[in-house]
Amino acid sequence: MAAPSCPNCLTGYMKTEKPSGTISTIHGLNTYIATPPNAPKALIVLITDIFGWELSNCRLLADSLSQDGDYLVYVPDFLNGNSPPPGTMETMNALLAPSPSWATTLLYKPFWAVKFASAAIPFMARNRDVVIRPRIYDFHRAVRADPTTAHLALGSAGYCWGGKYTIYLCQEGLVDAGFAGHPSKMVFPDDWGKIAKPLSVAVGDVDMVNAIADVRKIEELLGAKTDVETELRVYEGAKHGFAIRADPRDEGQTKSAVGSQKQSLEWFGRWLTGKGEQK
Repeated sequence: MAAPSCPNCLTGYMKTEKPSGTISTIHGLNTYIATPPNAPKALIVLITDIFGWELSNCRLLADSLSQDGDYLVYVPDFLNGNSPPPGTMETMNALLAPSPSWATTLLYKPFWAVKFASAAIPFMARNRDVVIRPRIYDFHRAVRADPTTAHLALGSAGYCWGGKYTIYLCQEGLVDAGFAGHPSKMVFPDDWGKIAKPLSVAVGDVDMVNAIADVRKIEELLGAKTDVETELRVYEGAKHGFAIRADPRDEGQTKSAVGSQKQSLEWFGRWLTGKGEQK
């Protein structure tokens, strides 16, 4: 089921800067479009975390990928409007923080827990994998078939909830390369052993969704693959969500977020511009 792995999938920081892209309907889905300053070198479809395509964080990241890499970037509404409100982040941040008083523990935290459930349960019900996966696959197939984009190499950048679907796309060969930031709800070893297209993964070593012991197993499995190029980078001190929802007041998380963005640009630069070679 495509659902939040844990409360950490709902924590983080919401950016307030204004994105610079445009909005249109692409292959039947509302889509945020980030257009590069020059002719696009490739097309990247950004698969969001559970907060969806309207979250400013995702759109600003799309803008950065587009401007820094000369990529046309689509951020489709794969959740069809069924995402938790951004304010849920503040609720979860407060719920998981140490209680400053007994009143917080007895009065406020139960209230915040109910708010978490009211966001998570509808998300789980409306965004089942049987609904979401065909929608994502169909969109990518349509991009491939569209005469206006068929000539462009196609990449997928997925974060948290969306990271899992980037990995699925790499399994099915529906993209030329993928980048997954702290993917959630992965099954080891099945989901990791089937990768057929170049995949880069960024995770933190204090990620509550991806325990470091499990990350090392994934790293070993990917390192043993001889049929496709992969990489996994572990960011010291980075928490779940750092690549998309890092608090700019936290120097360590911000540094990891910048590092993961550079990682994705390097990977796509290698595999979407004709410079990469398969093993």
